[in-house]
Amino acid sequence: MRIRATVAAVVGALALSALVVPAAHAADAQSGRTAFDSASAGADSSPTTASTLDVTFSDMKVNSGKNIAVGTTNVVSVPVTYTVTHPADMDTSSDNFATGPLIHHGSSLDTADNVLISDDPATCTAASSTVLDCKGVISIRPADGDLINSDAGTWGAGALAVTSDGDDKTQGGLAGTKVQRYSKLTVNAGPEPVYKGKTITSTGKLSRANWEDNAYHGYTNQPVRLQFRKAGTSTYTTVKTVYSDQYGNLKATATAAYDGYWRFSFAGTTTTPAVNATGDYVDVR
Repeated sequence: MRIRATVAAVVGALALSALVVPAAHAADAQSGRTAFDSASAGADSSPTTASTLDVTFSDMKVNSGKNIAVGTTNVVSVPVTYTVTHPADMDTSSDNFATGPLIHHGSSLDTADNVLISDDPATCTAASSTVLDCKGVISIRPADGDLINSDAGTWGAGALAVTSDGDDKTQGGLAGTKVQRYSKLTVNAGPEPVYKGKTITSTGKLSRANWEDNAYHGYTNQPVRLQFRKAGTSTYTTVKTVYSDQYGNLKATATAAYDGYWRFSFAGTTTTPAVNATGDYVDVR
């Protein structure tokens, strides 16, 4: 379930998808930035942790510790694992208890302007009479307006839990992750073939996802390395560094010496993942 919401709305969203709870605990569960605006307009401020439910969350890991790269149309499924500790006499059967992971834009759930939670409750197994090991999936749908460009960067992670009696707990700041704008990089090296000692010109483009119009646009003024791999070897060596222009276009020249592959390589930024172009083979005569 995708929602820009206050803490109260996040709790209600999972409650509605998992359990039948009193109407007083239900909240706006629309998706997208509009849902956050409508939910927060008249809501009281909520603490990062609501304490009506005696559980604690720990050992949270988002996407196996890797950054989350999101393009323009494809749904990205983000696995999350965590632990729930509860009283030994608490009923954690599926008809009474539900829990799910969430990620929030920024380090604090209190001040988050975007919260994304799992579509379905997590699957939990009992590790002991007081501990549940839980696995959930958060689906990010860029084509549905889950993200805007300013969301790229550092996010916090957390979890929530509800019971059929309407008790709940929500907590953020349990882990960190980066949600990044998916990047693309191309190269075309020539002429082909080329005589030894002559100039090889490599052109290409560095682009990244725009979450507001669901298209790819040039990533401007970024350092990109021109690299070469000699035929019969497996390692690329950096020849020089150039910068993308105002449209994301790249151009670099080098002297032809050996048959081999030319590519551009981008190291990435906080908001955009690293990417390598597929090497383009040039025959040197």
